Amino acid sequence: MNNNTDLKLAVLIDADNVPYSNIKGMMEEIARYGTPTFKRIYGDWTKPTLSGWKTVLLENAINPVQQYSYTSGKNSSDSALIIDAMDILYT
Repeated sequence: MNNNTDLKLAVLIDADNVPYSNIKGMMEEIARYGTPTFKRIYGDWTKPTLSGWKTVLLENAINPVQQYSYTSGKNSSDSALIIDAMDILYT
C-alpha cells in the first residue's frame, strides 16, 4: 500500500450513542485514513429518537441495520455490530 487512500475501512456506528450531527466530521476524519468500504449504522429504526438520521444516511450512503429493542437495559445493537465486525474482519 502506497498511501492511506489504499486502506479499506469499515465504519460501524451505534445510532443510540452517536448524534447524527457528528457524522459529517466523522466521515471527513475517516476519509483521511482510507476509503470506507463498509458503512453501517445499527439501531431500532422504529424509535422516534432516531428519525433525524434518515437524511444523513442518504447523504453519506450509510446502510441502516434494524435491531429491535426487545428488552430494556440490553443493547442488541452492540451485539449485532460486534458480530458484523467479526464477519467483515474474516471475509
